[in-house]
Parts: sequence; C-alpha cells; structure tokens
Amino acid sequence: MQKDPKYPIFVPSVTGLIHHPYTPPAEFEAPQPGVFKASTVYFPTVADMRQREWKDKSAYTYGLHGTPTTYLLEERLCSLEGGLQCVLVPSGLAALALVALSVLQSGDEVLIPDNAYGPNKALAAGELRHFGITHRFYDPMDPQDLSRQITERTRMVWLEAPGSVSMEFPDLPELVRRCRERGVLCALDNTWGAGLAFKPFDLLADGAGGEGSLAVDISAHALTKYPSGGGDVLMGSVITRDTALHLQIKLCHMRLGLGVAGNDAETVLRSLPSIALRYAAHDQSARALAAWWQIQPQCAQLMHPAFEGAPGHAHWQALCDRVPGKGLAAGLFSVMIDARYSQSQVDAFCDGLKLFKIGYSWGGPVSLVVPYDIASMRQAWPGHLKLGTLVRFSTGLESAQDLILDLHQAVQAHLPMA
Repeated sequence: MQKDPKYPIFVPSVTGLIHHPYTPPAEFEAPQPGVFKASTVYFPTVADMRQREWKDKSAYTYGLHGTPTTYLLEERLCSLEGGLQCVLVPSGLAALALVALSVLQSGDEVLIPDNAYGPNKALAAGELRHFGITHRFYDPMDPQDLSRQITERTRMVWLEAPGSVSMEFPDLPELVRRCRERGVLCALDNTWGAGLAFKPFDLLADGAGGEGSLAVDISAHALTKYPSGGGDVLMGSVITRDTALHLQIKLCHMRLGLGVAGNDAETVLRSLPSIALRYAAHDQSARALAAWWQIQPQCAQLMHPAFEGAPGHAHWQALCDRVPGKGLAAGLFSVMIDARYSQSQVDAFCDGLKLFKIGYSWGGPVSLVVPYDIASMRQAWPGHLKLGTLVRFSTGLESAQDLILDLHQAVQAHLPMA
C-alpha cells in the first residue's frame, strides 16, 4: 500500500488494482447472459495454452476467436435456423463476403439471381472479379435458366427468397434440387425468412435435417434486421450443417480477422427471445398496409409474397404457408406506383410521409420507405413487373391504422387522381 501525502488514507497501488485477487462466485443465473469482452485470454500454464482448441468451441484462446457471449449467440442462432455451426461477422454484407471468399478461388464462377441484394452483386463485380472469380446472373423465377447457366466452372449459386426490392418469391426447393443435381454449392441470403418463415436446412419441413434432407449448404443472415430488432446493431452470421464446410469458412473467418463486439452480441441476445412476436407483428402490419394499397388507383402492382397475384405467390404458399393461413411473410412489401406519376411526384410522396422515415435497412421499430429505380438494378426490365416507379415499405411496430392514415394523407397531397 502507498500513502498519498495529500490524504490521510491509504490507496492501493495501480499494480494491486490490476492484479486484485478477488474473483466473483460462478453460480449466477439471470434472464440475460453475461457479457464477456476480451482480446487477451489468460492461460494458467504454457502447456494449457498449447493444448487449447478454439475451432470446436471447446476452449478460448483469443477474443477474436470467441468468448462465452459470442459462442452462446452462435448456438442460439443455429437453433433458430436449424443449422449446426455458426460464425458471427460485423454486418450482413460481411456475411455474404465471407461466404464468397471462403469457397471461391480464381477461375471459379458464381451465379447470382438478377434480383439479388445489390451490394452482393457489386461485390462480385468488384473484389471477386479482381481475384479472378467470374459471375453471371440467372432468372430466379425460371429453374431451367439456372440449370442452363451452370457450367463446369460454377462453384456456387446464390439464392434469395424473396428477391431484393421487387419481392419475387422463387421455387426455392426446386432451385436447390437443380444445384444438387449439378453438384454445386448453394448459399441462401436468409435475412427475410430469419429462420421463421421457413427452415433453410429443412425445406421440405419433414424434420429430417442433416444428410438426405433438402437443404441449402450455407445460410447467410443479416442479424442487423429481425434478430437485432432495434435498428441499432450491425451484425451478420454464416450458418452451416456440414462440418468440413464450416471449418473452411471458420478458417477464412479467422484469417480475415472478423469479429463482433461483446456488447453488440449482448444486444442481439437480448432481442432474440422476442423475435417471433416481433416478426409476426411486422407481418400483420405489412399485410394491412398492402391490402390498403391494393385497392388504391395509384397502385399499378402490389409486390407482397403472401398476396395472390404477386410474383411467386404460389411458391411462397408451398414453402411458407403449408397450413393455409398460418404462413409468415415478414414486414416488407413494394408497390409499383402507376407510370402516369413522375419520379418527382413519387419522391414528394415519400417526403410527405410523417411516420415513415426515409432510410435503408428494415426490421426495426420504425417504418421505412425508399423509392427505387428498378431499371438500373436489373439486366432488363422484368417482364412480370408493370411499368412505373417502385416504392418499398418496411413496416415497423407502430399502429397499422396510424400508418394507413399517414399513407392516405401523403397520397392525397402528392399523387392526386387526374
């Protein structure tokens, strides 16, 4: 102990503070798990350090390779999606990038649905191309087109259900079968389904799981959306069932130095118990708003998988609504505003909304709206889409009736009938 000359009390030395011997008792249980944050992890002996193995989660070696907090989140996410192994990354896009960098090498080709998440397409056109990995786009609504485009160079096929922004729902089981027939990996962006609308590793819902079941090889998930639920965390996951494939991904994950913060993992862990309730609430509100739009003369086309006439509605029914009326469809939908309205009028409509905020992402408590230029996002204008300006809505957790009133006032003010 050192005596501070200015005070008649003793204060511990800095060394004593850092090496204080007290350790709290281990027996503590509460609704929320503890948060462990570390770069350095201690080893009792050199021999113990040399024997520890982080790849199978049997021990801890370095914070980047996992802590009790991240291991717990990974295991709960596996339970949600039906996978066996999981790694966490700093964003949904990082999950897509990790998948590509783990399994593709120079000379390989990846096939991407034409309606895929835009940044995934940009990744292929940028970094993957620089690494000598080529890509082509296929029509996800035509399994034959996928079969035609698979060649001996095709190493992986990306799947997305539904498609980004325009919300087409493909025949996902059939696309997976086509990949199986040709012996190529299939990776699914499962952010919309979130492990709730359907199970990516049990697409036939027969409970078989594992070998012999119809399953994707890899599920990438933007935890930023529904698992977080607050619009305040960026995180992603990559989930598999195959041990060798998981190790390949995990080693790439290690070499890239990808990690997530303990407090971010805590936030997702805190939100996970309510994900099913929130997902259902988002879904219910989205259907109420979509039904309102369906009868508005300004709406040329409604794009919501659960609505009859929407692109791929029958595929959504077959995969997600096996018990009629019980299927889930998340909180996203798009509307094609009639072509008689100019882009500036549609922009003014979006600006005129009071409760809907203009912003990317979705799955949080606040409703969002974004107008999109579909022509610039596709190889050609999709034949199943009417002409007009597409506006995507993400419903939050506000009252659906309040949201409808907000839509009504903005339509009346900025999209008047002639």
